[in-house]
Amino acid sequence: MATKKSSPAGNKQIVASNRKARHNYMILDTYEAGIALMGTEVKSLREGQASLADAFATVDDGEIWLRNVHIAEYHHGTWTNHAPRRNRKLLLHRSQIDNLIGKIRDGNLTLVPLSMYFSDGKVKVELALARGKQAHDKRHDIAKRDADREITRELGRRAKGMS
Repeated sequence: MATKKSSPAGNKQIVASNRKARHNYMILDTYEAGIALMGTEVKSLREGQASLADAFATVDDGEIWLRNVHIAEYHHGTWTNHAPRRNRKLLLHRSQIDNLIGKIRDGNLTLVPLSMYFSDGKVKVELALARGKQAHDKRHDIAKRDADREITRELGRRAKGMS
C-alpha cells in the first residue's frame, strides 16, 4: 500500500483559486478557515468543480459566511444534492472572528477568498482581509511587474554573455 508523503508546508491540494483577487485588492492579511459543507459538496470539490469568481465573505450575527461560491452539483448525487450557490459558514476561532469584525468596521476593508484547497483531507479556504484598489494602483502594479520582468530578463542575458 502506497502512502503519500506530506511536504513540510502540509499536504495542500488546490481546488479553486481567485486569480483576480490579487489584481483587484490590496491584500493586508490572510487567514485559513475551515468551511461547513455537505457530503455532495465535498465529493464535487474532489472532482475540482468549484469557482471562486465573484465570491466574498460577510459577517452576520458574529459568524463569517462565504457567499456566491459556485460548487457544481455532484453528478452522481440524488435528491440529496446541494444547491450550487448556497451560503456556507466559515469556521474560525472566536478571537479571529472578533479581530476581523473590528478591522472591517474600522476601515474600508472586505473579506475575499483567495483559494480553496484540501489540507490533510479537510477543505480549507484561504481568506484575505483586503482593501479595494483603484485604477491607477492597478496600472502602477502592472508597470512595476513589467519592469521587474525586463530587469530579470536583462540579468539573464548578461549572465549568459549575450549582451
